[in-house]
Amino acid sequence: MADKHIDELSGVETTGHEWDGIRELNNPMPRWWVWTFYATIVWSIGYAIAYPAWPLIEGATKGVLGYSSRQELAESVKAAAESQKVFVEKMATTPVAEIPKDPDLLQFAVNGGDATFKVNCITCHGSGAMGRADYPNLNDDDWLWGGTLDQIYQTIQYGIRSEHPDTRASEMPAFKDMLEPAQVRQVSAYVVSLTDTPSDASLVEPGKQLFADNCASCHGEKAEGNLELGAPNLADAIWLKGSTEDAITRQISQPRHGVMPAWTGRLSDVAIKQLAVYVHSLGGGQ
Repeated sequence: MADKHIDELSGVETTGHEWDGIRELNNPMPRWWVWTFYATIVWSIGYAIAYPAWPLIEGATKGVLGYSSRQELAESVKAAAESQKVFVEKMATTPVAEIPKDPDLLQFAVNGGDATFKVNCITCHGSGAMGRADYPNLNDDDWLWGGTLDQIYQTIQYGIRSEHPDTRASEMPAFKDMLEPAQVRQVSAYVVSLTDTPSDASLVEPGKQLFADNCASCHGEKAEGNLELGAPNLADAIWLKGSTEDAITRQISQPRHGVMPAWTGRLSDVAIKQLAVYVHSLGGGQ
């Protein structure tokens, strides 16, 4: 007891340890905390016995309860599939255009299509389906091949310029082989004039005539496009390949053509219907 040292500031006994003149206070943990700590040790031993815990060379200890998180997941997935079965079967036999007439089936289709879109489509169209350069925005009402449910369904099924025999395809010719560079600039000026002010207004009138002679057969006399040919509307200020005069000139001279894969064979028909309904529900569908 004579060797007991009491800290002058706190009045607490020290442990007798000292480092560079610094002494350690002897403040034992509260007894309730110590007993709780012991209880967790006992609980962990019991847990290791009851559940899979210790890694072995191949696999791990099984535990006396035989629990498996993999089995639990498989059972929950199976239960979810069973709960969806009635909707899947109903959707398989329901024409895509008729799905919105059934509120429960519509909700099932939108939810499933949302999940399928995030897995398969966001790479090109973006997570919000807003598109990006060369990939169309699916939220607006500008559609190359039509925005009805049936048309969207067909586009997803067979793709655009894909390898599927029923794909939808259109090819804009390279007018650099048909028009002089000056004429290409005139056509560009006319197209720009439909939604904006061209850099040289004097080119608009000759460009209008060139458009009528070379472009109206696909894009229409008023440049409002043609859904049957996949020819875009040039008078709505919505552009896929760029809206500047230079970008339009490049597209007329040597057009770029995108490719969308055919999802038939990659996704089930039900999944394709769900995608079509989901895309249509974004607000831009016709």
